[in-house]
Formats: sequence, C-alpha cells, structure tokens
Amino acid sequence: MLEIEREQGYAMPTPRVVYAYPYESMDIGDSFTVPVVARAKVLNANYRAGKRLKKVFIARTEGEIVRIWRMA
Repeated sequence: MLEIEREQGYAMPTPRVVYAYPYESMDIGDSFTVPVVARAKVLNANYRAGKRLKKVFIARTEGEIVRIWRMA
C-alpha cells in the first residue's frame, strides 16, 4: 500500500492571472472594442476582472462591435 506523507512549510504558489483584454491598465473613462461575436467572452471577462481588480466595467453593443468602458 502507498503511504502518503503529510508535509508542512510549503508556501502556496501565487495565482497567475493573464487577461486577454487591457483591464489592468485602464483608467476611468477608457474603453476598447471587440467584435460582436466575442460578446459572451468579453462579458464574462468583465465580470471576472471587475471582481478581481475591484473595478467596474460596462459593455454596450454598437452595431458589429462591443465597446467596454471602465466606469469606476
């Protein structure tokens, strides 16, 4: 039988967060656009980035593009 040994003193690795969009560098009022076909992906990314960075992002569809703004 395999014996599993319990170990202590190892630090947890820091999570690696890489955004496909420029959330971290945006100031209030800045915006960027993505094609409307990526709408679901960018809305999900807005939610996750907003929670992690404690910022507010909104998106509005303008014809064939989706524009994302940093609001707060």
